[in-house]
Amino acid sequence: MAHSDFRTPRVFVAAPLDGAPVSFDRDQSNYLLNVLRLREGDDVLVFDGLNGEWRGRLGLAGRRSAELLDLRLSRPQPPVPDLLYLFAPLKHARLDYMVQKAVEMGAGRMRPVLTQHTQTSRVNIERMRANVIEAAEQCGVLHVPAVEDEEKLDRALDRFGRDEPLRRLIFCDEGEATTNPLAALSALPRGPLAVLIGPEGGFSEDERHALRALPFVTPIPLGPRILRADTAAVAALAVIQAMLGDW
Repeated sequence: MAHSDFRTPRVFVAAPLDGAPVSFDRDQSNYLLNVLRLREGDDVLVFDGLNGEWRGRLGLAGRRSAELLDLRLSRPQPPVPDLLYLFAPLKHARLDYMVQKAVEMGAGRMRPVLTQHTQTSRVNIERMRANVIEAAEQCGVLHVPAVEDEEKLDRALDRFGRDEPLRRLIFCDEGEATTNPLAALSALPRGPLAVLIGPEGGFSEDERHALRALPFVTPIPLGPRILRADTAAVAALAVIQAMLGDW
């Protein structure tokens, strides 16, 4: 597979790409023409999350509008990552960071879950989606993970067991007797996975007991130190991807 080109400006477009010219919206045109100060004829990369990455030549469709011409496929679309990321939402910048890192680490879908210790009751789904797109643009990611609507943890678990019976849910439990996650992960068979990251205050005892009672759940520790929720997310995704994912 061709490597990402990080020297050429890269833009996500919502319309399906098929080689036809692309019309950029006002914000994208302003970014390309006024922020990056690109000129007519400069190369730009575009992707839609479904049909690979395309390279084209920047054109002017007016004084303030840009378009992309002469498109040619530069990278084909890879398979969709089959990793579901469930997480208790944090506040503002730390949630932005966590969502961006999940994109970089290969999450295929994201679903916020509200736990007993979740610190925020209002989840800005559109802001999360904007952060997903920004991370994909900056990091050369071709798949744009879907951000699903938030729901309470108990409802999410009920739906998970019913709708995805073959998917194993890994949850990061600071109450584990051991500190090494590798033993638990190495015992799991290859197959569809999900990872659940709790809130800043951790899961409640009732939630921990409920999770451990489910046949599709595997608890893992994340080392001898207590990690902040956003740090725990990166650590968990890294070790899971290294052991069972696409690394």
